[in-house]
Amino acid sequence: MTLSDAQSMGVRSLDSQSMQEDLMPKKQGILPADEIFGLIEAGILKLAEPALDGQIQPASLDLRLGSFAYRVRASFLPGADQSVENKLDDLMVHKIDISGGAVLETGCVYVVPLLEELDMPAGLSASANPKSSTGRLDVFTRVIADGVGAFDQVPEGYRGRLYAEICPQTFSIMVRKGSRLSQLRFRRGLSIEPDDVLRSLHEEQSLVSTSAIDIDNGVGLSVDLEGDAQGLIGYRAKRHTGIVDVDVPGACDALDYWEPIHRRKQPRLILDPDEFYILASKEAVHVPPSHAAEMVPFNPLVGEFRVHYAGFFDPGFGHDAAGGHGSRAVLEVRSHKVPFILEHGQIIGRLVYERMAGLPEVLYGQGIGSHYQAQGLKLSKHFK
Repeated sequence: MTLSDAQSMGVRSLDSQSMQEDLMPKKQGILPADEIFGLIEAGILKLAEPALDGQIQPASLDLRLGSFAYRVRASFLPGADQSVENKLDDLMVHKIDISGGAVLETGCVYVVPLLEELDMPAGLSASANPKSSTGRLDVFTRVIADGVGAFDQVPEGYRGRLYAEICPQTFSIMVRKGSRLSQLRFRRGLSIEPDDVLRSLHEEQSLVSTSAIDIDNGVGLSVDLEGDAQGLIGYRAKRHTGIVDVDVPGACDALDYWEPIHRRKQPRLILDPDEFYILASKEAVHVPPSHAAEMVPFNPLVGEFRVHYAGFFDPGFGHDAAGGHGSRAVLEVRSHKVPFILEHGQIIGRLVYERMAGLPEVLYGQGIGSHYQAQGLKLSKHFK
């Protein structure tokens, strides 16, 4: 979809729409694609270069890397009344021109100015998350904004640039200007659905493929350690591999980068400390067109592990009419400090649902290059 396409579909024009329409109360929730195009037209979302095909998803915007990456000594937040650029002056090790492509090494921290800027009005905020393919590569990336004391958060009224902090954990990656590692969601007002609404929504729409649904500050998802017909339950990332080009799908042989894990006698898995695993949920997941969802970090009180670094699920994920029947959540899992035993069916994450401010024109999986609709256990698009 292009900006001209959005205009032809009726996205509001400041010149052509009445002032009364602009003053009408807007519905609270996550902004769909047509409203994101409207943000561009209104100058709220500023693009250094025109939007690319597929950059605007049903409920999110892909963020693009700029021309330079700054290797820094450590991760940081700018803090109140401080800019990221001032911090870079103090913490920068060296500056890298990535316009034609450059390698970001594992264990190093980089900060990259993005091609998108914001001029946010009151009542509109945004949050960021790694794209699914980024998370499945074990690339730890977060968005930073000037004067904001939290990662991946853009408060209402924010005006300024956005930056990506990037730290490859397992594989060194090739990136370039325009590479898309993170995505941004825009939110008007409060939109998270409470548990009682989720119970009703599940009765109407079947949010997960189980009758014994666990709803407690979101929908619980459990891990599948029974595996497929061949007993495959997951993958563990190898160390000392080749480089992964984030912009080239299907170029890497999976077995050069991943060790398949098969079920043994018991359906369980011992997570080794600081190893990275790709697993799948036991339940199929459904995100109705009226909602978007996000996987939230799991409670550390029930296990010292982190699951799902890439947390956005677009409207239509797992939706039958969009070809998503049986879609599982792919889980990116890392244990910290101590070995930890996962059992089949153990709750490993929670899915928070937010209502949309409007129904998206196109759903996830409907001819927009969606790589993970109807997925089971699946590596990122970069692997054969």
